[in-house]
Amino acid sequence: MNLYDIVKRPLITEKTSIQKEDYNQMTFEVDRKANRVEIKRAIENIFNVNVATVRTMQVKGKTKQRGRIVGKRRNWKKAIVKLMPGERIDFFEGA
Repeated sequence: MNLYDIVKRPLITEKTSIQKEDYNQMTFEVDRKANRVEIKRAIENIFNVNVATVRTMQVKGKTKQRGRIVGKRRNWKKAIVKLMPGERIDFFEGA
């Protein structure tokens, strides 16, 4: 599996911004079949940083309704990556 297939996108929310500043943690949406070792290797190679720990969780898709039509969002996997002290990943610096 390609490294860029494992890490799909970073999650940028108010909560993840606080985690980034206070705890040096980054949150990513990752492939549902990827394990912690593959995620760690992918993050280290893509962003050229050292990773301390990786925590993962399966996020269930919400059921949504528009009138009588009921649908469901897709299930996805989230990875919270703690970086080693002194390491940084800059996405929107200067914006």
